[in-house]
Amino acid sequence: MKAEYDFSKMKSRKNPYAAKLKKPVSMRLSEDVVEYFKGMANDAGVPYQSLINLYLRDCVMTHRKVQIAWPSTKT
Repeated sequence: MKAEYDFSKMKSRKNPYAAKLKKPVSMRLSEDVVEYFKGMANDAGVPYQSLINLYLRDCVMTHRKVQIAWPSTKT
């Protein structure tokens, strides 16, 4: 191993993992939802936030859309 290295001739390049970086967000989730994912995460042996991320990633990959039927306000 050399005592010193010359990095002055190196070319810079983009981080190949930049697209996979995680962005911290704050969300308000119902307690029952958090407990549900914590239970599943405990069974799977992974952190619950990672499990939620995996579930949401699956939604993205399968283009899953939520279907909400709001109650009609017409009388």
